[in-house]
Amino acid sequence: MAASTMAVNSAASLWGPYKDIWQTVESVIWKHQPEAVHLLDLTLKKHKPDFISLYKNPPKNVQHREKVKKASVEGIVIQGQQGTRLLPDQLISEAFILSDLLNIGELAAVELLLAGEHQLPRFPGMTRGLVAILLYWDGKRCMALSLHSLIQSRHGKTWTLELGSELVSMTTRFTDELMEQGLTQKVLCLINQINLNAEFEKLQSARGLGNPVHRRAVSDLIKESRQTLAECLFAWACQTPLSKDNTLFLICHMESVTTEADGTLDNVNLALLMALLYCFDISFLENVTEDREELIHQLPLLTERQYVTAIHSSLQNSQPWKLPGLQAVVRLAWALALRGISQLPDTTGLTEFTEADELVANMAIGQNAFLFLTEAVVGAEGLYQDEFYIRRIHNLIADFLTLMPMKVKQLRNRADEDARIIHMSLQMGTESPSTLRRDLEHLMLLIGELYLKDPFKLELALEYWCPSEPLQTTATTGTFSGLAHHRPPQRQLVLSKFVRQMGDMLPPSLYLPYLKMLRGLANGPHCAHYCFSLLKANGSSHVENIQVVGGNPVSWEHFFHSLMLYHEHLRRDIPSTDTIQYRHMPLRGITQREMDGLIAFLQLTATIVNWSENARLALCEHPQWTPVVVMLGLIQCSIPPVLKADILKALAAFGKSPEIAASLWQSLEYTQILQTVKIPSQRQDTGIEVELNEIESRSEEYALTRSFCYLISILVESSFPTNLGAGLRPPGFDPYLRFLRDSVFLRFPTRAYRRAAEKWEVAEIVLEVFYKLLRDYEPRSDDFTDQMVELQGELVVAYKSPGYNLMFHLLNDSPMLSLCLSLLEEGVKLLDTCAPFPGKKLLEKAVEYSLGLLELALQKENQFMDWLRESHSSIIATPLEQLLQGINPRTKKADHVVNIARYLCHGNTNPDLAFESAKILCYISRYPNIQVKLVGDFTQDQTASETLMGGFVECLDSEGAEEMIQPENAIVPEKKSSLVRHNIKIHILNLLINSLELKAPNLAFYLLGYEVRKPVNATNLQDPGVLGCPRTCLHSILNILEKGTKGRTGPSVVKEAPHLAELCYQVIYQLCAYSDTSGPTMRYLRTSQDFLFSQLQHLPFAVKGHEISALNQMSWLMKTAGIELRVTSLNRQRSHTQRLLHLLLDDVPMRSYTIDAEGGLEEDMRTITGFLQVDSTSKVRRKILSILDSIDFRQESTEELHLDFFDRIQIEQVICKCEHKNQQGQTVCNVKLLHRVLIAEINALQGIAAIGQRPILMEEINTILQHVVERNKLRECLHAKRHMLESWRHLVEIILAACPPDLIQGEDRQLVIRDLLHELHDKILNDEAAQELMPMVAGTVFTLTAHLSQTVRNEQKQALNAHSQNVLNGCSMPGDISATFGYIGDSSLHIILRKLLDFILRTGGGFQRVRAHLYGALLYYLQTSQKPDEPDTLETGKQTMWERLTAPEDDYTKLQKDNMNIIESYGASLMEVVCRDACDGHEIGQMLALAVLDRIVAIDQHQQWLYYLTNSGYLKALADSLAQDDAILQSMLSTKPPLLKALYLYESKMAFLTRVAKIQPGTEGILTAGVIVRLSQCQVYDHRPETESHSMLCIRDPLGFIPAPVERYRQILLPALQLVQVMLTTSTGKHHRAASQVLQFLIAHSEPIQAILRCQEITAGSLRELALLTGIIGKTALPGVVSEIEAEGNYGTIVELRGHIGRFQRQCLALLSRFTVSDRLSEFKKQQEATQVGGVNKKDEMELAMQQICANVVQYCQTLLIQSSAGSQHTICLFTPSLSEGTSREGTRQDAQLTMVPYWRLPSLGIVLFLLRQSANDFFSSYESHRQSVTKYQNLQHLPPDEIKELCQATVPTGVDKISAAQRQVLARRRLVHQINHQAELLSLYCYIVENCLFILWRHLEYYFLHCVPTDTHDFPNVLNVSYRGREQQDPQRFGSNPDSRRLILSQVNQHDLEQLQIDAAASFGESLQKKLLEIENGYCRVRSRHLFIQALVRRIRGLVRIKRT
Repeated sequence: MAASTMAVNSAASLWGPYKDIWQTVESVIWKHQPEAVHLLDLTLKKHKPDFISLYKNPPKNVQHREKVKKASVEGIVIQGQQGTRLLPDQLISEAFILSDLLNIGELAAVELLLAGEHQLPRFPGMTRGLVAILLYWDGKRCMALSLHSLIQSRHGKTWTLELGSELVSMTTRFTDELMEQGLTQKVLCLINQINLNAEFEKLQSARGLGNPVHRRAVSDLIKESRQTLAECLFAWACQTPLSKDNTLFLICHMESVTTEADGTLDNVNLALLMALLYCFDISFLENVTEDREELIHQLPLLTERQYVTAIHSSLQNSQPWKLPGLQAVVRLAWALALRGISQLPDTTGLTEFTEADELVANMAIGQNAFLFLTEAVVGAEGLYQDEFYIRRIHNLIADFLTLMPMKVKQLRNRADEDARIIHMSLQMGTESPSTLRRDLEHLMLLIGELYLKDPFKLELALEYWCPSEPLQTTATTGTFSGLAHHRPPQRQLVLSKFVRQMGDMLPPSLYLPYLKMLRGLANGPHCAHYCFSLLKANGSSHVENIQVVGGNPVSWEHFFHSLMLYHEHLRRDIPSTDTIQYRHMPLRGITQREMDGLIAFLQLTATIVNWSENARLALCEHPQWTPVVVMLGLIQCSIPPVLKADILKALAAFGKSPEIAASLWQSLEYTQILQTVKIPSQRQDTGIEVELNEIESRSEEYALTRSFCYLISILVESSFPTNLGAGLRPPGFDPYLRFLRDSVFLRFPTRAYRRAAEKWEVAEIVLEVFYKLLRDYEPRSDDFTDQMVELQGELVVAYKSPGYNLMFHLLNDSPMLSLCLSLLEEGVKLLDTCAPFPGKKLLEKAVEYSLGLLELALQKENQFMDWLRESHSSIIATPLEQLLQGINPRTKKADHVVNIARYLCHGNTNPDLAFESAKILCYISRYPNIQVKLVGDFTQDQTASETLMGGFVECLDSEGAEEMIQPENAIVPEKKSSLVRHNIKIHILNLLINSLELKAPNLAFYLLGYEVRKPVNATNLQDPGVLGCPRTCLHSILNILEKGTKGRTGPSVVKEAPHLAELCYQVIYQLCAYSDTSGPTMRYLRTSQDFLFSQLQHLPFAVKGHEISALNQMSWLMKTAGIELRVTSLNRQRSHTQRLLHLLLDDVPMRSYTIDAEGGLEEDMRTITGFLQVDSTSKVRRKILSILDSIDFRQESTEELHLDFFDRIQIEQVICKCEHKNQQGQTVCNVKLLHRVLIAEINALQGIAAIGQRPILMEEINTILQHVVERNKLRECLHAKRHMLESWRHLVEIILAACPPDLIQGEDRQLVIRDLLHELHDKILNDEAAQELMPMVAGTVFTLTAHLSQTVRNEQKQALNAHSQNVLNGCSMPGDISATFGYIGDSSLHIILRKLLDFILRTGGGFQRVRAHLYGALLYYLQTSQKPDEPDTLETGKQTMWERLTAPEDDYTKLQKDNMNIIESYGASLMEVVCRDACDGHEIGQMLALAVLDRIVAIDQHQQWLYYLTNSGYLKALADSLAQDDAILQSMLSTKPPLLKALYLYESKMAFLTRVAKIQPGTEGILTAGVIVRLSQCQVYDHRPETESHSMLCIRDPLGFIPAPVERYRQILLPALQLVQVMLTTSTGKHHRAASQVLQFLIAHSEPIQAILRCQEITAGSLRELALLTGIIGKTALPGVVSEIEAEGNYGTIVELRGHIGRFQRQCLALLSRFTVSDRLSEFKKQQEATQVGGVNKKDEMELAMQQICANVVQYCQTLLIQSSAGSQHTICLFTPSLSEGTSREGTRQDAQLTMVPYWRLPSLGIVLFLLRQSANDFFSSYESHRQSVTKYQNLQHLPPDEIKELCQATVPTGVDKISAAQRQVLARRRLVHQINHQAELLSLYCYIVENCLFILWRHLEYYFLHCVPTDTHDFPNVLNVSYRGREQQDPQRFGSNPDSRRLILSQVNQHDLEQLQIDAAASFGESLQKKLLEIENGYCRVRSRHLFIQALVRRIRGLVRIKRT
């Protein structure tokens, strides 16, 4: 045989394909997925042979056997896998065993074993052989389910599944073809063949059965297969009757059917019987109007004579069946069908058969059809599991009563006759004849039993009631009962007549059956009302003669009268309580028959009263009957416990009305049924407690106790008494609770029971009471303090509430808690056996209540413990979660929680128990200290650990779970169970989420498969079964999310269970976000699952009606995607990053990306140009935008409450008090708590009016609650939108900031950001957009704009760099730089700006924090038009002025202009918003608003904003705020400063004012606003701290964030100095005004100013201060300024002014010698070369500051010289005529130290010469460095990597190796530009110093050589004493020569000094120096400027030096 045909299907051809068929059928027919219809069509065509040969196994084959034998050597081919696979010998031997066991082919057996091996992780504790058997039967089950569903979807007469017509016709056609191939016969054969016991024997013999779980699973699968096959025939018969042959096959099968041991039909035979009954059903024709003819045509009963002939002969003449009763039922159905046919037109051809209907009916009744129906059919468990079974039996009975009325009459006559015979026999004392028929009695019992249960709430019994008068109640549902004005149908009239007539003249023998029938017919709210009316009407006509004849025995009158008579009679017989012996006396008035009648009527009463509130109230309020009193009286009499039990049940039914319940409590207390008050004279206890201990315990039956518990259970739910027993005993419920707890509950395990199931009945009912009491209990402060009440003149302690008592017992190691835990242990052990036992359902219910009690205690314990602590009570209570950690006395282990968790292993069979267990575990999981213990307990035993894990996984894998079940469907058991299964999943996921937030080890790590004994990050996650890895909750979660991702619709769970999906995504996110689990999780998701890509490709999710869940799902998924992108980017896993980016950002249709074997994407060099390829393909919306579209920015608001009774304001306050934060952190209102508060408010109302208004008040409460629910939903919706937006922003930010930039190139990046910005703005600027979303959107806009700005600037820099390279290389072209700005163009930028400004204005007056983000965005936007730093190549001077003027406008200027035009178009409204924010509000908002103003003022050429600022008073407000900031700024200088935000705000204000000062009108505005005056008044500048060296003891911030005090001081001072300097520079027109104000500022703060000028420490900071200060002094301390002030001021201030100015001048001149010749300075420079602060070398900064200081001082000297005198003959002398300092460094002694000149003495001219020479030398070294840097810049691409790295390290000291090559290039270029520009600045300063030094030297030499008179000549030189001489010549010593003022005094200059000066000058000013100076001019100055000074000054000095002095 060819190898291909011998290939093995690894999914097992007997299981995998069948499973797929069922999933396809299920998704199409039950999940209504239209996209799967085509797949179903293909599947049915492909697998049609499998359906035709149903359940047929592949036969054994010799060749296959040989092939398998050799598989261990030769191997075997497996479909879909390359090569062959060797099979182990063990597997081969197992395959042969399996082949023989299941009678299947050898290859099929191998397939099953391989599939079993693959599925092993899903079945912990089993072997592959056992799993193979499960898979085999699961395959059979799937085929049966698929067939059943296909048949159910057929077009037919009974139901419709609301499927599409094409689909219905397809399935109808397909199933018709199957039926033609003999489907019925095959199904019946299979039902006969498959026998559970025989299969089990076979499996047992071959060891094919495993543990109890496996046995149960196999048993369930076999049973379900048989059952489903039978239901296939039933479904077919319902839709389309079977053909003649098929019907005969079915009849033939039914002949040999037998009943179960209990006399009922099993579910399979019940289904087949129903199928046969539906074949004979024609009653549906009455209700059909459409398709009637077609349906008649399809009915062989009406169209085929042969069919009728064959069936008739088969049923009439056949031999007796194994079950004659079954034969009777079929005959009865056939007789009714014949009678039905006879009443239809056009059926004359069948007359010979239809006339035999009476005969067949007689045969059926003779065979006891009704008795069989009652016992075997209605008694069967399966009947009530299908609605259509119930309907068919209902129709059968109703048809018999309506179609055969004469037969019914015969039955009544016969019953009457029999009753007379019985009566006569009794009279004569003989026995009744045995031949008596009881057919009517059986019929009545059948009716009673059938309608007694109504699980589907069909209320079919309503057809038996036809009211004679219009219905007064609200009951207008059901059939026709509510339509009072229409005549009911004939059928209903006949049925109601039957009910009435049967009650007339009722013989005694039919009394009980009739009551039982009425009880069944009264089951339902409407039926109960009609039955009540019937009994009321029956008695009304006999009121007068009731004493005489007793009236109609079936009436209320008769019944209650009888009860009263019994009570009267029995009460006389009650012996005294002293002599009472609690044994029942001989019954002297109640016979057994009477008792049966009483019980029957009590049960009927209970049923009616239970359903109808009107009946309850009417009976109770009846003045003569007083049922409650009479019944309670009877209970006190000596009657059997059984009767007492039924009386209590009837009382319980009455107790359902709160009004009756309240009085019933008092009556109970009064009658002392439970003795609560001890009478001192009474010697013996009485009441129910005695009955329990004396009578029931002896008889081992506890009906009375159970009924009493049931009564209490009903009463505590209806009305709870607070003052029960007041006056006779301490009021309260305590005696009842004590009885229930101590006598009933605690003793129930030790009592003896005749019926084993009753033990669990007792436990269940008493636990139900406890559960209700605890459920309704809310801990209150009153419970924890003793309340005293007066009792018979004494004060006694009142009883506590029962809820408190239960909590107390559950929070202590009490017998009650021990018994609950013991019950749970026993329950789980019994359930683990997987075997049926008596009372199983009751045990499960008892266990459910026990778990419920524990869950309620955990829920309420925190509140309880809080109140307990606050009350300072001596009571001790322990949290329940700690008690559950206690030792189990039976096992000696701490296994209570393990026992609770074991219920999860029964999640599929007992979902309710698993649900309660999950809730308890969820509560316990919140406590971190207990988690660690739990992990230890769960993992202590390997087998138990695997079992528990299997339980959790099984619950998560459960396929029967459904979330979206409508409330009306939740009553259906299947749907309810589905909802519970879903809730189990929810709680398990919440347990995982809670646990993941706690430290390791925790339950989540254990359940998700992470290491709990090793470090968590050492986990190696694998697929189930790989390396022995079990199937964990993580695999289940991924499996849930994976379903549907292969198709187009996306994950199916998103639509089917949105909340479940949300929690699954949250768990995955938490695992990815937690540092320890992130690595293993993301690795597993990436490699094994491809999770994120497969999920993200289906975004956005849209689930109608569940938008909140959909938003949260997407949020968690996007957050996870963000982490993945970040991690893969950091780890350089480019292919994964690129694949996700393509998915999110592409705007062309998706390609399929294949990952190669190495895990890398096939790298085409496109990077992500695929995003924006402009080609022929159609564009699609980017996924990232589609996700944004899924957020609806509109948000509805709740309507205002309109209330009539409650006060709206107070209600709002109550609602606020009921608000709390839920698990997601949202503030919502607790609706249950609010409801309780409002109900309590209503209950507190007193008076008749309050009772009358109660319904209206309740309606209003309902309105309030609906309003609150709506409000909660809106809040949750808003929270979800915010969460979604935050996640979306998070993802976008990671894409833009963290992913490698080269994956999204500049052009693509800009277009993506543009699209995102446009979309965001459009959405938020919509008028209906919710304001609450603004902050999130503003933050995102800020980020996007920042990235856009960066991208555009980078692109422009590249263009600029290319352009500057071309310029440098001499190949510049005029159009080199791009014509538009960025790839997105100017227009797009303008749109972004407009929308940004619209957004700012949209925020209105509020939302300042939102505007802060928008201002940030605006700043980034405006930054795009700022020209980047260009290298100063010293070439600018080459262009002529005309060339510069006529040069075309560059892009930056154009964009700036356009931006400004747009901003101006918004006018004063925008100005107002920004200016207001700049002056007031939040600090960050102020700072950003000031920054925006700064930027706008900078580009505002028309200066409109500046005028607005000035004219609107905002500038004045800013000036005033500086004075207000003074105090807080002073506090900034303390060693432990407050928050520094005031300092930053001050810096922002000063920066803005500095910007304003750069414009001349701005300076005038600042002067007018009085800013300098305000600064002069600020005292903070006077609080100068000690310098660094003196402040070592100051406390420094350990993190280095808070600067030292001196640094903070500089942060305050330097901005002020910069402002002043800028103002002095700008104020050309009003310079004297500005200078005089500045001078006042300097003098006001003279102390710190002089301290700075003394410059005791040389640091970068002190140099910055000096540089600014010397510049300011150089512009203010001038003769011109002084003369202005003199003109205004008085004499006293002028003298003081001169003193200050003199000091400033002397200190400035002293600085020159200091910075020129300081040896210490040189050392400092050397030290600084190695110093790096914050990654930036400080050497450059300090060097620049020093040269700036020198330049400022020489400029000051030059200004003084010029202002003092126009000519040199009258010049002042600033320097003494000595060049010794300048010459001392000539020659070899380069390092010789110069003498320091004290600042009060004039420096010598040698310092100027030295500075000149030093600057000239430094100029050339800097010039060379500049040239080298420019060369490097030009050849940056070709620089070696080491050099590039070195350049980068100057900017980024660490982590350079991790930076990409492209980024290194950027950093290196930035560093080079900085170096070039720094050196260019230094060159400019050196040149300036040289020019000024030459000037000073020339003026002094000219004076000394030409005009100075030596002292030898007895004339004093014209030297300025105090530095100023002015232009007045008449007073050379005008500033005086006071010796006390430490003035600068020039020593007497003699002839020798002047000669020496000339000699030194000639020597110092030599050729080499002159040559250098001229080179500077030619190489530098000539390029920079047209004005050249150096050559002229050199020439003049050279001339002076050569002059021969005379």
